[in-house]
Amino acid sequence: MKMNSQQFALFQKQLANVIKNSAFYQKKFAGLDPASIRTQEDFETLPFTSKGDLREAYPLGLQGVPDKDIVRIHSSSGTTGTPVVIPYTAKDVDDWGEMFKRCYEFAGVTNEDRVQITPGYGLWTAGIGFQNGCEKLGAMAIPMGPGNTEKQLQMMMDLKSTVLCSTSSYALLLAEEIGKRGIKDKIHLKKGVIGSERWSQKMRDRISTELGIELYDIYGLTEIYGPGIGISCHENCGMHYWDDYIYLEIIDPMTGKNLPDGEIGEIVITTLVKEGAPLIRYRTHDLSRIIPGECVCGSKFPRLDIIMGRTDDMMKIKGVNVFPSQIEEILGTFEEISSEYQIRISHLDGKDTMRIYVESTGDVDFADLSRRIAEQVKSRIGFTPIVKVVEVGVLPRSMKKTARVIDERFN
Repeated sequence: MKMNSQQFALFQKQLANVIKNSAFYQKKFAGLDPASIRTQEDFETLPFTSKGDLREAYPLGLQGVPDKDIVRIHSSSGTTGTPVVIPYTAKDVDDWGEMFKRCYEFAGVTNEDRVQITPGYGLWTAGIGFQNGCEKLGAMAIPMGPGNTEKQLQMMMDLKSTVLCSTSSYALLLAEEIGKRGIKDKIHLKKGVIGSERWSQKMRDRISTELGIELYDIYGLTEIYGPGIGISCHENCGMHYWDDYIYLEIIDPMTGKNLPDGEIGEIVITTLVKEGAPLIRYRTHDLSRIIPGECVCGSKFPRLDIIMGRTDDMMKIKGVNVFPSQIEEILGTFEEISSEYQIRISHLDGKDTMRIYVESTGDVDFADLSRRIAEQVKSRIGFTPIVKVVEVGVLPRSMKKTARVIDERFN
């Protein structure tokens, strides 16, 4: 999808600003005359920005305005390296709140709703993003933060929360706890705004059915404001993203070339009006596609398909490249198993081994089910895994993101 004239005008202003004010982009675009970028083709010659670039800019090398204009910072966790620190101006915070408010509106949330917010607060962008948007909308924010399931359920019942904001993993954990305790008739939830991790259709169906709620996918990342730059609508056919704030490309992750709408590739984002830490052609590593045409919901905002995985999710086993989404798709064809699974990869006796753990109820033949799943993986992907079927509830649940793939070869 090419930039429209309004987006291009915003981008040209953004480019001039970063070359003038950002030490990071002054170095990256050394010698570049902003006036020379006049067409889409010119734009696509600009180098990408990577997470490695952002880590090298630690702590505040990305900053594009004077200190006096910065009102807040957020940061990635830094679990896989140096954290990425993102500074925000007051306008950035306000813009993010407006985008998030729009997300709630697309989900049908109103100022009469009571919104229980379970993602984390602090340096992470999630909790405070959900809260800012909620307050912009005028709904009642219940800022629980993560964990303490006992307290979560008590407040959910007593305050009659109508909207749950969480990761899919925690939504499932809450749904299972509500079922175990037999308190579904005391829960007033109507909608769930779910983000932070890819989740299968089977998991979505479980959460929706067990909680009796409509679910909405929300998209975002710390480097680009945070969650709230896009959300699914009631038609549930992709996520609308706010192209008045960001420009989104889909590229071939191997060649870096732009792909036509409808083709799956890596999401690349350029911020159009961000001040504190503007980013140009930032490679997210998320895999998706732009859905061609307009949504039947009537919105003119373009749509991004569900996040199908990440370019860095790929596992190489016995010479075969495998993505978790491929395993997930195969597991989704077996009605006997629940939505939860875990993949463990190890190196034993000189060869790689994949073990897949799945959950099922006790009324099925575990050995037969294991054999059939292994055969399907062999047929579709090319090697035979070891499949272990366990009772429902045995695999770990998470209050944040669930670790689906554990590679023990490098431990």
